[in-house]
Amino acid sequence: MTSLWHADATPVHDDPLTAEDHDVLVVGAGLTGLTTALLLARAGRRVAVLEARTVGAVATGNTTAKLSALQGTHLSRVRSHHSAQVTRAYVQAQVEGVAWLARFCEDHDVALQRRTAYTFALKHSEVVTVEREHAVAAEAGLPVTLHARLDERFPVHRATGLADQAQFDPMDVLAALVAQVRAHGGTVHQGHRVTGADVAGGIQGGPSLDLADGRTLRAREVVLATGGPLLDRGLHFAKMEAQRSYALAFRTTEQTPPPDGMYLSAGSDSRSVRDVPRADGRLLLIGGAGHGVGRTRSEAEHVDRLRAWTAEHYPGAVETHHWSAQDYAPADALPYVGLVPRGGDHLRLATGYEKWGMSNAVAASLTLAGQVLGAEPSWAQTLHGARLGARGALQLARMNLGVGAFLGLGAARGLLHRAPDHAPEGTGDLGRAGLLPTGRTTGPEGEQCAVVGICTHLGGVLKWNDAERSWDCPLHGSRFAPDGAVLEGPATQPLKQRG
Repeated sequence: MTSLWHADATPVHDDPLTAEDHDVLVVGAGLTGLTTALLLARAGRRVAVLEARTVGAVATGNTTAKLSALQGTHLSRVRSHHSAQVTRAYVQAQVEGVAWLARFCEDHDVALQRRTAYTFALKHSEVVTVEREHAVAAEAGLPVTLHARLDERFPVHRATGLADQAQFDPMDVLAALVAQVRAHGGTVHQGHRVTGADVAGGIQGGPSLDLADGRTLRAREVVLATGGPLLDRGLHFAKMEAQRSYALAFRTTEQTPPPDGMYLSAGSDSRSVRDVPRADGRLLLIGGAGHGVGRTRSEAEHVDRLRAWTAEHYPGAVETHHWSAQDYAPADALPYVGLVPRGGDHLRLATGYEKWGMSNAVAASLTLAGQVLGAEPSWAQTLHGARLGARGALQLARMNLGVGAFLGLGAARGLLHRAPDHAPEGTGDLGRAGLLPTGRTTGPEGEQCAVVGICTHLGGVLKWNDAERSWDCPLHGSRFAPDGAVLEGPATQPLKQRG
């Protein structure tokens, strides 16, 4: 599935990758990696950005691209785990992230639309959740407004709104960031997968990085901005839950135009709604229907639910694109940003944005660059001291019980899978879930090749994703193409071939 943003994006050309030493190596060319690279390049550091696939290939290029400090019901989740002071620090980070990115877009002629962001009750049962989010947001200093009703095509039983937030095309933002990184002396290199690191193998005790092609690059500082954690030193993969959600774009009728705000429902089966301005008219973007990666009977069923919801509230809408994205939810609701445990003093990462990567990516970049340059924001210092409490520990235990269940199930099943167009008949639920040995895999061009259906990270048995034609790991969210190539980590090695 190709996102609306990728379908219209101009490919980014590569800079030649040399073996010269760098002040900073940034791994990952999404919003976090490129913003961090730009901040450090502006400060005079020699920066190179390494990307395993292409610019924006993973989270940033598949987002719904809503830039907001009001984030569904996430502030309530932060407040349930942390103090009012920590929640205010988180909100301050989001406000600064929104302001920085909006200013960057305005300074570099990137189209950006100002919108009011709403968290709304799609059902009567969600009203109390909306009211709680409104109270938490107000306590944290956001100028939110509570609405009893809003005149939209879908039900709004209560809503809290925050004015002057923004939306944009994320690939336009990334293209502008690449141009600015290069204008300040940095370089961007696509198609270079990092497979490991030596925390003291670089310059003056800094890290070095191992590439899949056998090369090693040295630096004084390394920043890992890969969405899913690339290295296991901090066990971050075990402290977060990998989540998949979906998005669809539609062309609507004159009688059923898209809304003028950015909406997200408060229920667990959420609905995200925004417009997408285009030269030939506005498109409607619908998102939601999330679930744990590799832990659903059929991904296609989630996409179909969004289609049915859109048909109900926007009759006559014609689908133009559909895609999905992966996000990581920390047990205690705060992103992990800073030094990698057991990684020395010069290896940093950012992960765990829980579907709010636009503002969080910039906040993380301001933190990471500030740490390297000796000017960390004050709100970042507050967040660093606010890790896992008792409630977060319970959530962490729940998450890892789920991992253990899938690991145990996988150990009892076969290792050789095929990529089916539909569930094999007569195999029952396990067969439909892709957990029985069923033969050969169909490659990207229709060729026949066998892969061992075991994740190369920690040995989880993979589940076939019928919406995206990929192998997904239910343990920690690694994903692989039909031919076994890595799509998303924490795995860094492709699937083993067989036969």
